[in-house]
Amino acid sequence: MKQKLLLAAVLLGILSVLQAGTGYAAEPDPIPNISLDIGGGGSGATTVTLLLMLTILSLAPAILVLMTSFTRIVIVLGFVRTSLSTQQMPPNQVLIGLALFLTLFVMSPTIGEINQTALQPYMSGQITQTEALNKAAVPIKQFMGKHTREKDLKLFLDYSQAEPPASIEETPLTVLVPAYVISELKTAFQMGFMIFIPFLIIDMVVASTLMAMGMMMLPPVMISLPFKILLFILVDGWYLIVKSLLLSFTK
Repeated sequence: MKQKLLLAAVLLGILSVLQAGTGYAAEPDPIPNISLDIGGGGSGATTVTLLLMLTILSLAPAILVLMTSFTRIVIVLGFVRTSLSTQQMPPNQVLIGLALFLTLFVMSPTIGEINQTALQPYMSGQITQTEALNKAAVPIKQFMGKHTREKDLKLFLDYSQAEPPASIEETPLTVLVPAYVISELKTAFQMGFMIFIPFLIIDMVVASTLMAMGMMMLPPVMISLPFKILLFILVDGWYLIVKSLLLSFTK
């Protein structure tokens, strides 16, 4: 009998708690209404423009990598670290950060020309957005065309069955960008090969010396690494690498 009374009391307590919770939930706090209007009075032109701008921003990393000097710089810096056999030294963040600032330094004349001929007139309302984009593409095309091999450009022109343009400014970006990228890859690998040669000689000398001494179980990399770092420091390697990169873009 006592157990039944105890069970009934527990059930009544649960019901009272549920009723109290229901009463409290019946008066929720008001949620403010948020409305977002795009286009201003139903105009679709502004909406399309906004979508195009968001698309361009999403493609900004690809534009940075494929249409500037970033590709050559970051590949050459990667070759330097690989040839030194220092694994993750310098870290990726340092190499990419250095490549970004070197890219900004190399591209500063092109960026300045874009700002002067396209961005400032557009901001002041002198030209339309389409005209600004066309004017901004001219300095980029001139920079890429200066470092693109004719053979690479002809490859994509022949594949697209397009007539040879009269000037580099009339070359479509769909043709110029891939031609510029493969030209940059070839140049970067050529520079990387030249960087590898002195460090390869050190590895061969150390490996042959250890074999002559009968120390075949000792990894040659363990002995050659300090000598490669010492050589790189003595010749001021980072200065020479950065100087070579800057000079390669002045031709």
